[in-house]
Amino acid sequence: MIPLHDDNPTERFPFVTIIFIAVCVSVFLYQESLPQNPGQAFVFHYGAIPAIVFGHAAFPEDTAVAIPASLTLLTSMFLHGGWMHLLGNMLYLWIFGNNIEDAMGHVKYIVFYILCGVLAALTHAMTDPSSQIPMVGASGAISAVLGAYLLLFPRAHVLVLLPALGMTRVPAGVVLGMWFVTQLVSGGMSIGAQGGGVAFFAHIGGFVSGMALIGLFKRPDVPFFSPGRSRRWDR
Repeated sequence: MIPLHDDNPTERFPFVTIIFIAVCVSVFLYQESLPQNPGQAFVFHYGAIPAIVFGHAAFPEDTAVAIPASLTLLTSMFLHGGWMHLLGNMLYLWIFGNNIEDAMGHVKYIVFYILCGVLAALTHAMTDPSSQIPMVGASGAISAVLGAYLLLFPRAHVLVLLPALGMTRVPAGVVLGMWFVTQLVSGGMSIGAQGGGVAFFAHIGGFVSGMALIGLFKRPDVPFFSPGRSRRWDR
C-alpha cells in the first residue's frame, strides 16, 4: 500500500521537515548534474561505507574528502540513489514527519532525526562491517519518524493507494505495522546476499530507535497512542 495523506493536522508549521526535504532534493539535483565519474565519486565520498567507517579500509590517497569517515554517517542521509528512492522517502517524510516535528518541537526534532539516522546507518553497517558498498538515503532517519508515529498516533487514519483496489483509509498502526513486518522479512531474506540493494537493516534500526527514543523527545503534553486530531478530507 502507498500512503498518500494522513488525517492528523498539526499546530505548528513543519519548517524543519520542509528544510530536510529541500536539502535532500537539492543534493540529489546536484548529484544528477555531475558527469558519471564525478557523480559516482561524490557518492563514494559522502555515502557511508561500512569498511571505512569501522577502519577496515581507507579512502584512496588521492581522494579529496574534506570530512572524517565517521561524518559520512550524517552526510549519507542526504544522498539518494535515484528518483524513485528520493520521491518515496520524501513522500513518507512529508506525510509523517510534520506530526513528529509538532510533537517534539523544532530543535528536538532535528536532534532526534539526525541521531536516529546515525543509529540506523550503524545498524546497517554492523551487519557487514567489511562491506565497501556506500549506503545512501534518508530512509533510516525516516524509519525512526515512522516508529515514533506508531507509538504516538496509531489510531490516526492514513489515506492509502492499494494497487487494483483504489484509495481507502487505514489506521496508521496497520500501515506502519505492515511496513515494519515487511522490512523484517526482507531483511532476513537479504542476509548473506552479495552486492548492493535496499538497506533493510537501516530501516529496522531506525524504526526501533524511533520507538525507543520518542519518550525522551516528545513534549510532556503529547500522550502515547493518541487518536490524532481528525479532519475532513476533500476528495
